Amino acid sequence: MRVAAVQCTASVDRSRNLAAAAELVAGAAGDGAELVVLPELFSLYGNAPTLRAGAELMDGPTVQWASEVAVRHRIWLVAGSFVEEAGRHHNHNTSVLVGPDGTVGARYRKVHLFDVDVPGAVTRESDAVAPGDAVVSATVTLDDGRPLPIGLTICYDLRFPELYRLLSLAGALVIVVPSAFAAATGRAHWEVLLRARAIENQVFVIAADQVGSLSASFTAHGHSMIVDPWGTVLAERPEGPGHVVADLDLAAQQEIRSLLPSLAHRQPATYKGLDRS
Repeated sequence: MRVAAVQCTASVDRSRNLAAAAELVAGAAGDGAELVVLPELFSLYGNAPTLRAGAELMDGPTVQWASEVAVRHRIWLVAGSFVEEAGRHHNHNTSVLVGPDGTVGARYRKVHLFDVDVPGAVTRESDAVAPGDAVVSATVTLDDGRPLPIGLTICYDLRFPELYRLLSLAGALVIVVPSAFAAATGRAHWEVLLRARAIENQVFVIAADQVGSLSASFTAHGHSMIVDPWGTVLAERPEGPGHVVADLDLAAQQEIRSLLPSLAHRQPATYKGLDRS
């Protein structure tokens, strides 16, 4: 299966962002990608008041756009994320998987919110959205009819291996990571974390990041990449808007799992206390 990670620089202009994303997705589809992953908040980026004001329902402009684009190119599309208006004054940072027929196959609401005071990445995501509370996986169908289970995560989730392990135990062979990862932390942590999540769960990881200056106080790291279950970076785009593609060798993945069966060697009875606060 050929997959793509799209890299972009979003702004407060939703119409402009969606037009730019449409061109980037078209390029990825033109390179033969069956599954295309967009970054976090690709359709609207801004401060907390901007994100709250721009919150959309599930039938709003971002999901409608994603449906039309998926149908146009006959692809599976992970519409990175957008701020979903979910009622009772609750918003969520939400990612959706859209099929080639335009239907939404899965919705994931970001569980771990980026509330940090790291210099260069001072952010309180919880000022704009509330956390989700569900682990979400879905199945895409390859061109040859085979099912491919994938897990959905968003950006800061990357720092929480428990989520990735639950997705792999649920059967995910691919995990997607739409992101707007801070450059301040990305230089040290982005590639290390992506490769670690891929290696320890023996999954492919598709990480689509925003890039460059998103506001006066926040710069995104870029370096969108696709990593295989051995931890090898199959493709990477360091700078600028664009996309990267890679072919996923599912047979090689099964061979890795057979030769190094770390998932089968787990000892769950020993891992007591993981639910402690």
